[in-house]
Amino acid sequence: MTAPWLVAIDLQHVFADPASPWGSPDYPTAAAGVERLLPAFAGRTVLTRFVAPASPAGAWVPYYRDWPFALVGDDDPLYALTAPFDAVEARIETRETFGKWDAGLAAAVDGADEIVLAGVATDCCVLSTALAAADAGVRVRIPVDACAGGTREDHDRALAAMSLYAPLIELTSVDELLAG
Repeated sequence: MTAPWLVAIDLQHVFADPASPWGSPDYPTAAAGVERLLPAFAGRTVLTRFVAPASPAGAWVPYYRDWPFALVGDDDPLYALTAPFDAVEARIETRETFGKWDAGLAAAVDGADEIVLAGVATDCCVLSTALAAADAGVRVRIPVDACAGGTREDHDRALAAMSLYAPLIELTSVDELLAG
């Protein structure tokens, strides 16, 4: 069994900025939780970034018709990592999809059979990543106090859905992870 990796999902300005249509009101809480976890995962951290595709296709066409503000290049400040994550020694994985778990992320975590998954949004990118990783046979531990949803209600609903996947997905806290 390999040591678990921390996968911190989408700690970006687009989700941190209260004025952003995708801003999460609890982003500061999630960011603080992830920041507390970083020292325990030194050398075993991946930060992900969500970006819009240059040319949306399929179901993404109407999606971005509803969210045209997000159709900017992946180097736009909107998609930059927030401080302090923009200066963290970590692997960076950028995706044009909500779910980040794929062969590339599996390789980025050196094939680990357990990940700690945190970040935003619990009800979108965290949920999508957790389910795919669990389906791939990876144990997923989610510190609920290091995640934030689009709303608190959506955060809670996503956690309830993920709890149904126990023991593949385990809900925990930052304190419990650091004590373990």
